[in-house]
Amino acid sequence: MKDHGGSDFLRGRGIPALVSLLLLTGCSGGTDEGSGPRGGAGREPGPSETASPVPGADPSRGVLDADPARLPRDRAAARALIGRVAAGPDSFGPGVVRRTPYESAPDTWPVLGADCVWRLAEPPDGVLATLTRSFEVPAEGGKGPLRLSAVVTVHRTADGARWEMARSLEESMRCPAQRLRRDERVDSLVSGVLFSGEGAQHTSDDSLTESGSYHATALGGPHPYLWQQAQSGPFTLAATGKGAAGRTEPEISELLVHAIAAMLVRLEADVEKQD
Repeated sequence: MKDHGGSDFLRGRGIPALVSLLLLTGCSGGTDEGSGPRGGAGREPGPSETASPVPGADPSRGVLDADPARLPRDRAAARALIGRVAAGPDSFGPGVVRRTPYESAPDTWPVLGADCVWRLAEPPDGVLATLTRSFEVPAEGGKGPLRLSAVVTVHRTADGARWEMARSLEESMRCPAQRLRRDERVDSLVSGVLFSGEGAQHTSDDSLTESGSYHATALGGPHPYLWQQAQSGPFTLAATGKGAAGRTEPEISELLVHAIAAMLVRLEADVEKQD
């Protein structure tokens, strides 16, 4: 499906603020292949924990004016929504193609271990559905292949989505360098966060970004690495770019910004209240 309105959404709703996040330095961190849901300990908050795990977050505010009747309440409905919202190749921009395998296996959730190595586990009970799609800008003109991915996760509650964002920051502090898989790793990572209303960020409740260096057996390194994630209500949307020879950070950032914007547009159209 072609994407329409992504660029207008960028200009009208403040998505450029996501790019400015790259200038913010905070904790070190990383992510799984495809910037998976970053499951951390893979749990939802307990009854004694607060609803605002990230300092400064306000659970009463939200950018997404969702119609409760349009929100998915079971796994089947959540998977159907992900199918409508998740980015395709055109969401990133021209020249992007599918990688093989294209979609992650169902019912898998990346977990960062104590050894800072990512592994797959079952999703926590608070996650209705999650999906990762993988893409690539093929090698050409002396440039290596640029690997991209997009992730959509549907939580049972907005608190669950907020806790996913909070765990992402915890993982950043805990592991300054991370092993994505046997032949891939990231290091030298810096991270930043913007809440809704900060830095002209009006597209989501919270936005996170990480940037650093990517190393792969097949592609060498260091190459630019970027990860961006947005949370709106019970949903999180993420995109990742893994560089190669000749690929620049601004080039990767532009692709990720457009993918996040396209998914936010689709999500809004799918669940917001109708006039």
